Amino acid sequence: MRQADFGSALITLCQLPARKAISPLFHFFYSADELVKWRAVTVVGMLVSGLAQRDMESARNVLRRLMWNLNEESGGIGWGSSEAMAEIMARHRGLAEEYAHILVSYARKNGNYIEHELLQRGVLWGLGRLAQVYPSLLKEAGALFPPYIDSTDAVVRGLAARLCGTLRLDSARASLEKLTNDKTPIPLFCDGVMRRFQIGQIAGEALSRMNSGDF
Repeated sequence: MRQADFGSALITLCQLPARKAISPLFHFFYSADELVKWRAVTVVGMLVSGLAQRDMESARNVLRRLMWNLNEESGGIGWGSSEAMAEIMARHRGLAEEYAHILVSYARKNGNYIEHELLQRGVLWGLGRLAQVYPSLLKEAGALFPPYIDSTDAVVRGLAARLCGTLRLDSARASLEKLTNDKTPIPLFCDGVMRRFQIGQIAGEALSRMNSGDF
């Protein structure tokens, strides 16, 4: 997972039987190396979306396992689980239509709300990933996301700003404008690499996107 030529490593991993490769990859979600974690999320998304083409029920079982990891009764923490759910759904429309509401529920106070700010980062990254591909699946839940822009956690603020911009939520405009001078740098995984952005930059780009017109 640390190979510089990640593309070649992906090809090798994707040639393995999906059911055998997926479980070991879950262990990488807990890696202290952020890039290793995100690469594992990417590979799980590719493998499970491919599995869904052949065996939809097995793909659903993987999503259920990820959901269980986020359940307090599981006794675990659930690192990487919402991110992996989103990556799977972003790569398979059918699974997205079935499970997007579950991912949304983790941001809903009267749903399966996640209070832990570090896990909120994963939920918001996941919602942002899904919004990039299937924004229509999240539009009705738009009112849930702007409040996260006021989070005390910088990464949560940045991810919420990006999500609101992707969905062009006009209700978030005032909050986004307040963030444009926030120079706090945060790490984000996008386009297969780790990058650093200032929150003000993210907010500015979100506002520009909102001003660019409808979907």
